[in-house]
Amino acid sequence: MILSRLLALTATVLFAAVAVPAAAQADKSPDYTKGQALAGSCAGCHGVDGNSTVPTQPNLAGLSWQYTARQLAHFKSGQRDNAIMKGFAANLSDTDMKALGVYYAAQKARTVGAKDVALAKTAEKLYRAGDAARAIPACSGCHSPTGAGIPAQYPRIGGQHAEYLAQELSDYKGGKRGGATKADSNASGKIMVAIASKLTDSEIKALAEYAAGLKPN
Repeated sequence: MILSRLLALTATVLFAAVAVPAAAQADKSPDYTKGQALAGSCAGCHGVDGNSTVPTQPNLAGLSWQYTARQLAHFKSGQRDNAIMKGFAANLSDTDMKALGVYYAAQKARTVGAKDVALAKTAEKLYRAGDAARAIPACSGCHSPTGAGIPAQYPRIGGQHAEYLAQELSDYKGGKRGGATKADSNASGKIMVAIASKLTDSEIKALAEYAAGLKPN
């Protein structure tokens, strides 16, 4: 009996000795380490850990690495129009973009919360169920009921800054982003343009507040 317990204890200790370094190694992978170093240049707008304190700048923490890398590639190529981001992305290699994505994906996202809870509440039905009469699909279909999104495909918007979300929706509505005449026009962009074009400015603000109040984690 004693021998059995000793063997079990030894096995547990050996497993822990192997597992812990493996986990630590995963956390400090080459991509992660490189991304952490590169992220220093992004901290002014997006925070050291990807949680921005600037309401007009998005939180990057918790976004899938594929989504972040893809957006950086779009900024670099001009597919997504943003002069500031184009400047930052200009000298990034594909490896750099992946590394930044891996670093931010590993960070714990902090939810911002809705500043106007009453306004956010008015958008709950539209977010969760859409509006069939106006052919507006539910936001939750792609971005999930909790705002977690679908990793690598549709971004997490839950807990994101309402100001940033409202601006992006307005850009879609106005054709500044995702429009047929824009370089960043793609399937997802066209869907967002079609949806945003049917939203009133008040609905855009309310939806942004609602999403900001969601807690994906």
